[in-house]
Amino acid sequence: MCGIWALFGSDECLSVQCLSAMKIAHRGPDAFRFENVNGFTNCCFGFHRLAVVDQLYGMQPIRVKKFPYLWLCYNGEIYNFKQLQKQFGFDYQTLVDGEVILHLYNRGGIEQTASMLDGVFAFILLDTANRKVFLARDTYGVRPLFKVLTDDGFLGVCSEAKGLINLKHSTSLCSKVEPFLPGHYEVLDLKPSGKVASVELVKFHSCKDEPLHVACDTVEALPSGFDLETVKSNIRILFENAVRKRLMAHRRIGCLLSGGLDSSLVAAVLLKLMKEININYPLQTFAIGMENSPDLLAARKVAAHIGSEHHEVILNTEEGIQAIEEVIFSLETYDITTIRASIGMYLVSKYIRKKTDSVVIFSGEGSDELTQGYIYFHKAPSPEEAAEESERLLKELYLFDVLRADRTTAAHGLELRVPFLDHRFTSYYLSLPAELRIPKNGIEKYLLRLSFEDSNLLPKEILWRPKEAFSDGIASVKKSWFSILQDYIDQQVDDLLLEKAAEKHPFNPPKTKESYYYRQIFEKHYPGRSSWLPHYWMPRWVKATDPSARTLKHYKSATQE
Repeated sequence: MCGIWALFGSDECLSVQCLSAMKIAHRGPDAFRFENVNGFTNCCFGFHRLAVVDQLYGMQPIRVKKFPYLWLCYNGEIYNFKQLQKQFGFDYQTLVDGEVILHLYNRGGIEQTASMLDGVFAFILLDTANRKVFLARDTYGVRPLFKVLTDDGFLGVCSEAKGLINLKHSTSLCSKVEPFLPGHYEVLDLKPSGKVASVELVKFHSCKDEPLHVACDTVEALPSGFDLETVKSNIRILFENAVRKRLMAHRRIGCLLSGGLDSSLVAAVLLKLMKEININYPLQTFAIGMENSPDLLAARKVAAHIGSEHHEVILNTEEGIQAIEEVIFSLETYDITTIRASIGMYLVSKYIRKKTDSVVIFSGEGSDELTQGYIYFHKAPSPEEAAEESERLLKELYLFDVLRADRTTAAHGLELRVPFLDHRFTSYYLSLPAELRIPKNGIEKYLLRLSFEDSNLLPKEILWRPKEAFSDGIASVKKSWFSILQDYIDQQVDDLLLEKAAEKHPFNPPKTKESYYYRQIFEKHYPGRSSWLPHYWMPRWVKATDPSARTLKHYKSATQE
């Protein structure tokens, strides 16, 4: 996990523009480099490093003797770099996994490069010999990337939008800073002036398609067919493989543990595999919540069962409320449910950074979208519509849960790993018949739970624990975290301000005092950038006015039984 930043065709002094690169210093607390591009005095790279692999040669931009005309700045982990080396006979000059990008590009161009990478990544690749700039981002946007391109060809690229919004340019202030789309690469021509022109934007991978890199995966062809035992076995094999490949690290590994199904499965499989490869330190697991919250109690049970070194962070209301502004600044969004859920994750990440030496942090993001874990899936009109909704949620992860998971951990210099979003695991799960994937017997994620029922990885009551949103599970059952936030915000926002909210904010107008409060903080830091959030996250097929699961009838009936 690092921070990348680059400019092409800057009219302003680079030493002044460089100050913008410092806005993402939190992403790489170990080192910083600023480098001009030979022959292009108005082009440069900035890089903040979190050293996770190859402590000696891991600085960027990466350049190797074999390809002196290639410059690479990337943020991510490429899990199959050794398999690719073996398959294609690449001669690596460093231990950095990202070096494979240079070799793949030299061998087969940008399309093959992006398609063959098994991992999470956002990168800027410069080819000065052919005068090309390439941008690319992984399928789910696990690693963030933003860009700004002016009409006259000035390009700015950064891991977070905050590194671009204050750039100076002769024709205008940089207006359209926007997220780079996941699963895409872009080709740009580099002119002698250092300016660029976009040639094409290409979608190289869709979540339903089996990725090209399966050809050199460590797990070979799986049994085909949709009989239940085969499917369950394949799910276990692929999920375990997803966790195993993510063990690649020279820094200590930890795991977020809410006590829900997803993080518990990740923690249990992770600990099992760490033992198998003789990692000689205990797995640290981390939970956050108010005293006796459902999450804390469940996480405690899981930690005892798997034998992790468990840490509990007690959240007090005041601390949570005080963190709102810095959380919104980190997130670069005003989405209601994202902010609610981020406060706990931001504070637990802060604890991990200050009190432990765990840096590589596993988490359960992506499972709810993939395995239909949200409570509103019980109301899906048909299995086919549920499958479509699952795909829509996966495509939008970069705006919501994946954004939350990246920014809250990166704010404290931690690197997140999310095995549920493994390309091969997700494409297999999405290839299963729609009927198999829906909630059954009133239980969401039924197939995933069933697949691990006989594994003894988790206590039965955890394996079958109903869905609890992270922002709700950290509070007590009697009073949700969202209602605690609303009570505080009610005192901060005048009724009259809310009445006029639609006039002030015609795009995504705030409908509640809570959303108005978040929007005001967002506009303070990112004025006029509301289009970064195309729409609020809300459940479907139900007449919901609030994104919390605790407001839905299914949750109420389950907790009242």
